[in-house]
Amino acid sequence: MGWMDNKVLLITGGASGIGKAVVERFVAEGAKVCVMDRSQDGIDALEAEFNGKVVGLTGDVRSLADNKAAVAKTVEAFGQLDTFIGNAGIWDYMVPLEGQEDDKVEDICDEIFAVNVKGYVLGAKAALPELRKTKGSIVYTASSSSYFTGGGGPIYVASKHAVVGLIKQLAHEVAPDVRVNGVAPGGTLTNLGGSNAAGQADAKLNEIPGVDQMIGSMTPLGFTSKPEDHAGIYLLLASDKNGGYITGSVISSDGGIGLGMRPEQ
Repeated sequence: MGWMDNKVLLITGGASGIGKAVVERFVAEGAKVCVMDRSQDGIDALEAEFNGKVVGLTGDVRSLADNKAAVAKTVEAFGQLDTFIGNAGIWDYMVPLEGQEDDKVEDICDEIFAVNVKGYVLGAKAALPELRKTKGSIVYTASSSSYFTGGGGPIYVASKHAVVGLIKQLAHEVAPDVRVNGVAPGGTLTNLGGSNAAGQADAKLNEIPGVDQMIGSMTPLGFTSKPEDHAGIYLLLASDKNGGYITGSVISSDGGIGLGMRPEQ
């Protein structure tokens, strides 16, 4: 018996990084999964790997219509929706505000907030009618940048702080029918990209030279996490058996970075 037997998950940004690790873990625990992602190749690969257990569609989290289409596809394929995971996100590559170019900063700010915050709002708006039917849950990917400095520039860090506010307010609004929580990963080796407006849409965090050593050296536990290190927390928060009394909470999975940076060894 798995934790998510007969449960159905919809996740955004599920074709790579932390999202893909979550898909793999939920399928292993008995769930059926629908993935909305901007990569058709990534969706094709998931559908081939998990024949019949995963379906997908391309979409833009900034569009309510696309989010509604993802919910409709989930219910069409699997009959219900038990958990929505808002996970798609983009980074600002730690550019300080004064380092942002005047002719780009408005668009960069709009794009990062649209994906990281509005995308989460619209995903919930689309999913809640079905989640109320199943007394389900929402789990958002927050970040250590939802609480601390140093994991991004001010635009990204502000967007991730906003996610915590969304979790708290939404959890209060939709209780007792639906639980709303978050996971706050610290530095993780993924292909997290940036904004189109900054010309960083195809950049990948895990391709920055020395990033693994940099994150590991500053983290108290002494290593950089991989996506699968966080997946079990999403499972806990989605499971009504194991997390059924948790709402409005964010669980940090940051290697202790919130305690302060690791001293030089």
